[in-house]
Amino acid sequence: MVGYVDPFFFEVNDHVRQGLREIFGTRNPFTLALSGTGSAGMEAAVSNFVNPGAKFLVFSAGYFADRIAEMGRRHGANVVRSGKSWGQTFTETEAREAIERERPEVVAFVHAETSTGALQPPLAITRPAHEAGAFVIADCVTSLGATPVQVDDSGIDIAYSCTQKGLSCPPGLSPFTASPAAMDWLKARKLDNPIWYLDLKLIAEYYDGRKYHHTAPVSTFYALREGLAAILEEGPKKRYERHARAHTGFVQRMEALGLSMHVAEGRRIPNLNTVRVPEGVDDAQVRRWLLEEHGIEVGTGFGPLAGKIFRIGLMGPLANEAGLDLFFSAFEKCLARAGASV
Repeated sequence: MVGYVDPFFFEVNDHVRQGLREIFGTRNPFTLALSGTGSAGMEAAVSNFVNPGAKFLVFSAGYFADRIAEMGRRHGANVVRSGKSWGQTFTETEAREAIERERPEVVAFVHAETSTGALQPPLAITRPAHEAGAFVIADCVTSLGATPVQVDDSGIDIAYSCTQKGLSCPPGLSPFTASPAAMDWLKARKLDNPIWYLDLKLIAEYYDGRKYHHTAPVSTFYALREGLAAILEEGPKKRYERHARAHTGFVQRMEALGLSMHVAEGRRIPNLNTVRVPEGVDDAQVRRWLLEEHGIEVGTGFGPLAGKIFRIGLMGPLANEAGLDLFFSAFEKCLARAGASV
């Protein structure tokens, strides 16, 4: 263990930053891991790049897009939502209509909406946003490390994620990247970030200038470095293909049981699968049996989807045939015990 301003820590951090650039698909110099979970990354994006009173358009079709909007409200932004039913995604025509109507300064969307299982195509939002001169914030909490993000090619200005999902690391850090244009805007910003801890100008002085800002969780950076090394050793492309194959097998097995997916084909997150709960089945009971008797944790639905879907992660070392076998052998037993016809 070393200190948070030890030269070795900064060496580890440099490895982390380079690895994150490869996984994010970006050349952005300002790419790093913030001390905090994915929600810290979300609030860092909002508090640094959305001024009080600024028009802030959030494309919302799930729980975490609503959280972005709530953070914007708390920071004094003029928040407007473009909403759809939970589980749907936005077309470029829909995004352009909303952006041309609202003329926002900043736009935000969730790339992989954890609460619904829907994967939003980034260019459908970034193209019309850039035509209107707006910056774009993307929540990549569930997608990073399991499905391509391609920040630069997708036209994303600011992106953040977490470490415990697609990167298969312990929680506690938030990978973050911002384009040179976004950072130039931030450097010229006259207002101080009201959240000192998440002030990216101060954090840049820490990681680039090695000027103390806060006590970074050094051991968590070690874990992230190793997690990124494992991904790069496998190869990001091969990793994404493996998750896609596992997802295809998952859907086939679910449909063979007579169950249906919540999100339309072609718009599903490969590593976070949402399955509709069969009629008459108590989802909480099924989830409790899975956890207590098989050691498998499955999420429930949020908001309007509470009790209506299972949220099933299939990521990292579990995204393979062995992982599918492990899950389905337990899931089918629990479903049958709950009265489902499988």
